[in-house]
Amino acid sequence: MRWESLFDDLEAQFDAEEAAELAAEISDRTRREFALVRLVDRLRAARAHTISARVVGFGVVEGSVASVGADWLLLAEAGGREVLIPSSAIVSINGLGALSAAPQSEGEVARRLGLAHALRAIARDRSPVTIGCVDGATSSGTIDRVGADFLEVAEHPPAEARRAATVQMVRTVPFTAVAVVRLAG
Repeated sequence: MRWESLFDDLEAQFDAEEAAELAAEISDRTRREFALVRLVDRLRAARAHTISARVVGFGVVEGSVASVGADWLLLAEAGGREVLIPSSAIVSINGLGALSAAPQSEGEVARRLGLAHALRAIARDRSPVTIGCVDGATSSGTIDRVGADFLEVAEHPPAEARRAATVQMVRTVPFTAVAVVRLAG
């Protein structure tokens, strides 16, 4: 009987040690897998959820995640306006929850849809916008052209259509200076 008790004790110690090793391995694998998750993966998992993003030079923007690109986020604000935010201007985000999309699962085409693509779509629509810059300055008008790393906005009163007579000036803004692009709603 003593031998049986000794073997039961040894078996229990072995099982406990094996369980501890498994827990450590799971924890290590979890950390390694999470290290592959990008901000865009976290944002893609939050689609249709309401979040708030603190933006350089602009403050907090709150809305539902409408779309996510390789280096930008589109939020639908209460009231129907949309706000395009370059990832480089985001300081922090609240409300993402615990989920993440699988890293690199967005597909090759979506991976290549950068900020310039989103801005070109806005320029094509001729939608009036207000551009908030990282220094706090704003510019209202219509995006005329989008280059590789800059945009040109024809400044005119937001309530008026872009016409040669209403354009006060054309401002060139590097992408690095863009904090938000708010579409008129």
